[in-house]
Amino acid sequence: MRTDHLLGLGAGGFHKLFYTDWGDPASRHVVICVHGLTRNCRDFDFLARALAGEFRVVCPDVAGRGRSDWLNRKDDYGYPQYLADMNALIARVSAWAVPSGWFGKLANFLTRRYGTRSIYWVGTSMGGMLGTLLASRPNTPIRKLVINDVGPLIPKASLARIATYVGKDPRFRTFEELEAYVRQISAPFGPLTGAQWHHLTLHGARQYDDGSWGMCYDPDIALPFRQGPQQDIDLWNYWDAITCPTLVLRGAESDLLLQETAMQMQQRGPRAQLVEFAGIGHAPMLMAEDQIKVVKDFLLAPE
Repeated sequence: MRTDHLLGLGAGGFHKLFYTDWGDPASRHVVICVHGLTRNCRDFDFLARALAGEFRVVCPDVAGRGRSDWLNRKDDYGYPQYLADMNALIARVSAWAVPSGWFGKLANFLTRRYGTRSIYWVGTSMGGMLGTLLASRPNTPIRKLVINDVGPLIPKASLARIATYVGKDPRFRTFEELEAYVRQISAPFGPLTGAQWHHLTLHGARQYDDGSWGMCYDPDIALPFRQGPQQDIDLWNYWDAITCPTLVLRGAESDLLLQETAMQMQQRGPRAQLVEFAGIGHAPMLMAEDQIKVVKDFLLAPE
């Protein structure tokens, strides 16, 4: 695993976006994995390690999360900024890495010889919504799409549940207390091992100068949840515009991706494949071997 960063640009200026980078940097197939609302790039360590033999795997921290900068203008926390940042990331990982003195000729040779890189997208929750929006646009670079427990219709009841904890910025005296909190609010993730819960907590944690522990995201990412009553989110017009091969993953007990919505996703737009995982709500964490295998088999299948 390598780490790097790029610069995003918003109304409040430039900000750093960190990402992990796995596998062969010269691979023709790049998988971009994007996390959920309050999560971070290290959620994908298990999946990225399993994919790294066949793909380059790039996992960003969205602005305000993980190691990425917090935005100066809090109103910028929203999909327009996130989409712009992800487009900058796609441009970065799509380019052939060659020495600067040979860039023009060698880049042209590589493009003629091997073509452009194939971009595959794996998105959990918010990351899946970003993938949906990007894949729906004309001339999208996304060749395959994996949507993890989110769909074109997001019920307001699930948004209200998320609003009960996102942005609250609780503090804990010990790391163990923080892990207990993470296990509680993230119980819908399903039956993770102790090591996996520790991994999620450790990489989602921030320790303050007074020794207390909290979550490593800007509480102001919750600003959209504070701007009035929650309403259903309807993205069916975007879904219907997607044409690339698409896989939908669903926790069988999810309150965010309802079963009837998932079934419609098989009949509309890209007519996605659907795989459900029993005993899991929102959202499968793609750490278990069966979940990883489903994603890997889909990505390895011929385009």
